[in-house]
Amino acid sequence: MPATLYHHLQTLIDQGLTVAVATITDVKGSVPREVGAKMIIHPYGQHVGTIGGGCGEADVIRAGLDVIQEGLPRNVRVDLTDEISMQSLGVCGGIMNVFIEPWRSDTP
Repeated sequence: MPATLYHHLQTLIDQGLTVAVATITDVKGSVPREVGAKMIIHPYGQHVGTIGGGCGEADVIRAGLDVIQEGLPRNVRVDLTDEISMQSLGVCGGIMNVFIEPWRSDTP
């Protein structure tokens, strides 16, 4: 994670927030970001970083909010292979696996 994401993550945890960190762990075909790209999902919408934008990122954000609520990590498969005729601008032709994990302060 680039230093600025680490700083943001530490600041959010120091504020007592639980956030989720999404990391691309596997890709097949053409996708907008590479393996290792990260994004912090903030419970109030102040996200940091990107895993590629568009509908795929929106799906990851929704799953990240569930991870924050439940406290349990999960994998999300982002399929960007929709037909070109679709109205989405997020059609790249590939598939990404994104691991989402909760981060929180250890202090109650």
